[in-house]
Amino acid sequence: MNKQIRADLMLLMITVFWGASYMLTKIGLGVLEPFNLTALRFVIAFCVSAIVFYRHIFKTDMKTVKYALILALILFGVFISMTFGLEYTTASNAGFLVSLSVVFIPIISVMFLKHKIERKLIAGVCLAIIGIALLTLNDQLRVGVGDLLCILCALLFAVHIIVTGVYTQKVDSIALSVIQLGFVGLFSVIFSVFTETVKLPESGLSWFAVLALSILCTAVGYIVQTTAQQYTSATHTGLILSLEPVFSAVFAFAFLNEVLTPKGYIGAALLLTSVIIAEFDFKRNSKSSETDLESN
Repeated sequence: MNKQIRADLMLLMITVFWGASYMLTKIGLGVLEPFNLTALRFVIAFCVSAIVFYRHIFKTDMKTVKYALILALILFGVFISMTFGLEYTTASNAGFLVSLSVVFIPIISVMFLKHKIERKLIAGVCLAIIGIALLTLNDQLRVGVGDLLCILCALLFAVHIIVTGVYTQKVDSIALSVIQLGFVGLFSVIFSVFTETVKLPESGLSWFAVLALSILCTAVGYIVQTTAQQYTSATHTGLILSLEPVFSAVFAFAFLNEVLTPKGYIGAALLLTSVIIAEFDFKRNSKSSETDLESN
């Protein structure tokens, strides 16, 4: 098994975890306020990962700390927009809207990295706009605050993936990941102390949600993402992560009894299609198929 395939399988594993994170966040928000929940999630994740990877932490230089701080500021925005968004929308909606990060990745690459715009990207964006409208617009043709926050989360997450792909080529990816978690935890604690009533989970279910979010979705998730991105591209990472809303919808249906409207299912399908169109290399795969046929 080569490094590319191993990296893809690692990314698929954390995609399942992140698909479950919307449901777990919903459960956590039933007891804790947004900054409080995010603080617990990242402080626990940092402590666990720092204990496991302490040797990497001890070898950290200022360059790694600087990069981790930049990534943490972006990631803090990702999770605060998602957590507040989940207070006003469903886990299913959030999962599909956050998947727009995969469409945003090539758009940002075109705008800031001067990559050439492709027809498939234009088609993907058009489908995504229609999908968002069907999934989020209510009878008054308004998009809810929660849905808008989830779209903002998708944009920030796209930026995070691109910047992570750049930074992991320059410093120790594990140290970068762990310190990033610590900074996000610190920011969340500060905001929670000054704006909320800080408390701990009060039930077994809420503790399970917080620990699963902390260890599986955050500590394991972001260390695996940062490490795996050394061996695959940002666009390829985005394509694998496009499966996240599928898992989020399955978990939301199974554990929260969430069901989309018929219009919502059409919108979700269009969003997922837009993600696949935006990221799938049709030309390369058609050439691969032709080569396979010729070899046979």
